Amino acid sequence: MPAHPVWTMADEEQSGDRVGLSEASPHYHGHRDRLRARFREAGSDALTDYELLELVLFRALPRRDVKPLAKALIARFGSFAEVIAAPPRRLGEVPGLGESAITDLKIVQAAAQRIARGEVKRRTVLSSWSSVLDYCRTAMAFADKEQFRVLFLDKRNQLIADEVQQTGTVDHTPVYPREVVKRALELSATAVILVHNHPSGDPTPSRADIQMTQAILDVAKPLGIAVHDHIIVGKDGHASFKGLRLI
Repeated sequence: MPAHPVWTMADEEQSGDRVGLSEASPHYHGHRDRLRARFREAGSDALTDYELLELVLFRALPRRDVKPLAKALIARFGSFAEVIAAPPRRLGEVPGLGESAITDLKIVQAAAQRIARGEVKRRTVLSSWSSVLDYCRTAMAFADKEQFRVLFLDKRNQLIADEVQQTGTVDHTPVYPREVVKRALELSATAVILVHNHPSGDPTPSRADIQMTQAILDVAKPLGIAVHDHIIVGKDGHASFKGLRLI
C-alpha cells in the first residue's frame, strides 16, 4: 500500500505558515465550512472582526487553524481595519504570519481603497460627501505615519486626481502651500480638498494644522483655486475644517 503524503515543515514555510504538523488537526476544516456558510447566509455583519480575518487568512494558510492567529492580530492592532492597514514590517513581527498571508491582507486593503475611490470618482464630489469621507478614512485613517493628500477637482467638482503630496512622521508632515497650488494649476483644477491623518486617532485640528490650511488658502485664492475643505481622519473619527468653521 502506498504511503500517505506527509506535510513537511518545508511545505508549511512555502505557504507562508511557520507552524509545524503538531498544531494542524482535522477539526478546523469543519470550522472553516461553518464560518463560510455563516458568511454566505448572514453576511459580514454576523461575524466578529477576528472571524472575518480568519476568512481572509484561510487561503494563505490552508492547513492550519488560523483562529488563534486572527485573535492575536486583533489583540495587537485593535480591529480588522487596523490589521489590514498595518505596515507589512509590523505584520511580519507577528509569529506565524508569513509573506503569503501578509500579501493577502494588503490585497484586501488595496481592494477596499479601490472600491471607495471608485465611489468618489463616479459622482460630483460635493454631492457625495459621505463617499468622500468613507474613502479618506479607508485610505488613511489607520496609517502609522502622517500623510497629506489632495483631491483635485474640476469646475464641475468632479475628481481629476487624488495624490499623496507628503508623508511624514507619526505626528508631523511637511506641507508646502506653493507646491499644492502649483500642482493644482498643472492639472487645471479649480478646487481642492485637503486631507491628512492623525495616527494618534484623535482628528482634532492642531494649531499647526490651522496655520498650514490658512497658508494654502492665502496662496490659492488669488489664483482662483477654491479650498472646499480640509478633512482630518483618524481611527476615532474625522474633523472637517468647514464643519468647524475654520474655512
